[in-house]
Formats: sequence, C-alpha cells, structure tokens
Amino acid sequence: MPSWNIHTAHVERLLREEGAAALGVRDENAFLLGNLAPDIYVGYMVPDTTFRIDYKLTHHSIREHIPLPRYDEFWSYYIAGQDDVSDVVLGAWAHLVADHVYNAHTRAYLASIGLEPGERARVGKQGDFALFGRTLDISLVPHVDEALMEQCAAFPPYSILERDLRGAADVAAAIVRRNRAGHIDSVPAYQLLTADFFEVARQEAHETIVRGLSSRL
Repeated sequence: MPSWNIHTAHVERLLREEGAAALGVRDENAFLLGNLAPDIYVGYMVPDTTFRIDYKLTHHSIREHIPLPRYDEFWSYYIAGQDDVSDVVLGAWAHLVADHVYNAHTRAYLASIGLEPGERARVGKQGDFALFGRTLDISLVPHVDEALMEQCAAFPPYSILERDLRGAADVAAAIVRRNRAGHIDSVPAYQLLTADFFEVARQEAHETIVRGLSSRL
C-alpha cells in the first residue's frame, strides 16, 4: 500500500504536469490533504486519533492480504452527479485510485513469480515500497486553515475533526522531512519488486487519476 510520501509525490506531479485547473482542483492544499485523508482514522498513520474507523469503510474494500479499494464505488457515492464536490473528496478518491493500482500490480507481480501473499510477501513489499518512497523528491505539506477545516468537517463519509486534522498535518510534515533527509538518488536494491514495477504502477495511477478528474470538467 502506498505510504504518504508516495501519495504526496502523486499530488505534486499532478499539479506540476497537469495543473490544478485542468483537474478541477480549486484548493491545492485541501486536495493534498484529501490524498491522505482515507488513512487518518485507520490507526496506523496518525497516532491517538479521537476515534478509529475500520479500513473496510475508509477504503471501500475488504480485509485481505493485498486489498483493492473500490475507487469507482467511492466516485459513485460522493462525486458522480454532484454539483459541488470538495477538493478533499477529490483527493480522497485519488488516494483510493493509487492504493488500488499499486496493490493490483503487486498482486499480479507476486503471481508472476509464484509467490503467495503472506508474511514473506508482506515484508518484502513493505520494504520495497519504503525504498521507492525515498526516491521521490517531495516538499508539499498540508497546512490547517479555515477552508480546510470546513471541508474536513463536511467530508461526506465522516467528519474529520480539527484535532485529528492537525495530527495528520504534523505526521505529513514529519514524513516530508524524513524523505528529504534520507533521499535515495540511485535505484534502490529492492528485495522483491523492481524499478520497472514502480514506474509502470506510478504511471498507471497518474493516468487514471487524470482521466477521472478531467472527466468532470
């Protein structure tokens, strides 16, 4: 599952290569936070949140070794046919797209090498995703302002409380600092996956997000 450095890199690429207007994004800061939002209440990214929400609900998925979030279902519930969709909602949809694409590619790769999902695959996958994340040059950090708090409070699946929003922003800032301090300039020595794997998955996720967001305009 992509971590926040990977999601942040996708946001930066989207804004850099496509531009906010071409994606229907009005508030880049809220869009960035939205790309992190589905993980806030799951329990493994932001410590000590006010409450927790099961992954199955936040990611429109089922519990399995390599889940595939149903981003099309999220789109149907919260975006399709809506006149005014917040940038947090658009970002959350983009998060689910990225999770789905990277996990689908992971499933296919494991099958191609005859490795069943399990502990060995989990450890190798997590290690390689961590290495890949450190190859990404990121700098954007969400900042908490009134506009963002309003969008988070009105987030349709569940309200994101100010206390938890601030906690998420702090975690995101720490991740960017660590990524910059531990940046990897060369191709990492992956244990399980490959540089080509990440390039293909990254490109597909980017194109799927662009196609979806631009279709609303």
